[in-house]
Amino acid sequence: MEGFARTFLLAGFRVAGGGDPALLERYAWGLAAGPDPHSPEAWPRPDELGQAKVEAASIALVLQMTKRWLWDHLGDDVQERVVEWLATVVGQPYPPINWVWFRIVVESFLREVGGPWSAEDVEHDLALHASFRRPDGWLSDGEERAYDHYTGWALHLYPLLWTHLFDVPDSLCSHEVRRTWSEDLSRYLTDAVALTGADGSPLMQGRSLTYRFAPAAPFWVAAITGLPTPQPGLLRRAASGVLKHFVENGSLEPDGLLRLGWHGGWPAIRQAYSGPGSPYWAAKGMLGLALPADHPVWTDVEHPLPVETGDFTRVITAPGWLVLGSRADGIVTVVNHGTDHALPGDRRADSPLYARLGCSTATMPPLERLVDNSVVLLDATGATSHRAGFRTLFVDELPGGVVAGASHGPVRWVDSSEDKSPDHGSGRGGEIVEGPPLLVVSVVRDGVEIRIVRVDGETDARLRLSGWPVTADTRPRGVTPARSQIVVTGAHVCSSLCGLRGLDQAGVETEGGVSPLGKFAAVPWLGISGAVGRGDVVAAAVRLDRSRGPANNPQITVHGDHVLLRWIDGLDTRITLPNP
Repeated sequence: MEGFARTFLLAGFRVAGGGDPALLERYAWGLAAGPDPHSPEAWPRPDELGQAKVEAASIALVLQMTKRWLWDHLGDDVQERVVEWLATVVGQPYPPINWVWFRIVVESFLREVGGPWSAEDVEHDLALHASFRRPDGWLSDGEERAYDHYTGWALHLYPLLWTHLFDVPDSLCSHEVRRTWSEDLSRYLTDAVALTGADGSPLMQGRSLTYRFAPAAPFWVAAITGLPTPQPGLLRRAASGVLKHFVENGSLEPDGLLRLGWHGGWPAIRQAYSGPGSPYWAAKGMLGLALPADHPVWTDVEHPLPVETGDFTRVITAPGWLVLGSRADGIVTVVNHGTDHALPGDRRADSPLYARLGCSTATMPPLERLVDNSVVLLDATGATSHRAGFRTLFVDELPGGVVAGASHGPVRWVDSSEDKSPDHGSGRGGEIVEGPPLLVVSVVRDGVEIRIVRVDGETDARLRLSGWPVTADTRPRGVTPARSQIVVTGAHVCSSLCGLRGLDQAGVETEGGVSPLGKFAAVPWLGISGAVGRGDVVAAAVRLDRSRGPANNPQITVHGDHVLLRWIDGLDTRITLPNP
């Protein structure tokens, strides 16, 4: 069912854009068999299996998009069985996340073909969607700080396609709401294009990364619905760049199939809901095929991505991100002070794809055993602390192209070995040992993050800061030019840490089989040899680039809660360390 529904998206987009309707014949056979409870290929119903609610939406969306080529030619008996199968969604409970759109889409199709539907269901789900709205066009996937690609490929994709493809009455969705959705998408896309690497790679962050091409979906939605910004040529550059990135990096297996993985197959990237057909939600990234060949998105001159036009920094408020784009390297990096797939005060372990201090278009957090881009305390056994549930204190733009952010919260050690709950992106729970609060401040400029840390409680643990992960098919090489400096070079990137205050140890941790980007992953770290004291302030320069460039680290001076950073060009940046 999953493989049918998700490849049905791809066939439907192609036919809607002028492709051969014969592409839909095999799907007509499937629609005759799947909803038939007496067929040996019968599908589970949405009221029997939660995942069927997801796939029902893809089926309904394409049936609406290709109605005159497919639905109108199905026999009455097949149409009746499809309606009966889809109608089992009515009145069913749905998780209060992006899934609300699956019910809206299905019931809207049912309404248009004379089937049963519930205005109460649709109104309830639209209200939930409204509760997900955050500043600057962003949406959270539920009440938690769950910011990831679902913002674009689900929470922005369905609303505008819904109003574009279906005859939605004003009583369900006013013109004001439609205008808000369009404005939200336009604003979101100014960030989304800036978060795309020059090589087309999207951020390697959040769950469901096996959908690969799907981050291109919101670019195509903007083109389909005629949003004036961004320009069609920029939309095509971003979307086609994402697709090209995966095709050229081996995401298609020799037999032409997509399997669970990132570039090639890598089953460990799966979540609990991932099945063999799951990767074909990548079809969302090919939504542009529904546009005719003379559409401006195909005919306009391509515009370069932000990272291709020059270095930049920017703040994205909703997820608490400080963004840095490097034209020379084509890499976009994010320093994270607001996203952890949790709520403030949460006591679970960190989720690597959400809670790390950094993510980028060139690196992926190791999913186990290695702890990258973190500030941790080490207990007597060497176990690392977790900080999910922290509070975001600020993310701001400062003079001179500087961006800064801070977060604060108590750390804890979590023994999650007994937590066998499904992996839906959140961290795992378990027996907890409490630790002290940590303040982490990041100041970003000139390709470097200055990471400043203060311990706000008593502890006998040791402090450690880790940098960007480096991957390669041979063990990455680490060198220590000085006692508090470490540089690790891999096949494609260089990761470096330079201690600026209070750090006297340096090293590299290396593991195999923890990343889809290479056989080995290595993470540099800096630490303190003894226990860290209450109120101690330490600082390091954290850097990621393609080829090791000259260090432009500022001088740092600390007087109580006041920090002065003097950059190499003479700019002074002053930070007052918060006392939450």
